[in-house]
Amino acid sequence: MGQFDWFKKIGATDEAVAVLNDQPYLFTVLLVVIVTLLVQGGVLYAIHWGTFKDSQKKQPKKGGKSGGGLISKLTGGGSSDNGRRAAGGS
Repeated sequence: MGQFDWFKKIGATDEAVAVLNDQPYLFTVLLVVIVTLLVQGGVLYAIHWGTFKDSQKKQPKKGGKSGGGLISKLTGGGSSDNGRRAAGGS
């Protein structure tokens, strides 16, 4: 009975359990890599959140219902944007 026999209960093959029992260093390296990736993700998220500008954060809407429905939300409001016209068009 080896140190990693409990892996059989979660679906590991006999060969995989034999390798881990023979070389437990592999399991340690796996855990260190996973923890390192999680810490790195946390640091990246903290940097991302810390460098947010106030203009990038969602502003609370003042007043009640703005109206307009789905079309005005998709087009950006009631005004039209003529900057998307083809060159030379009227």
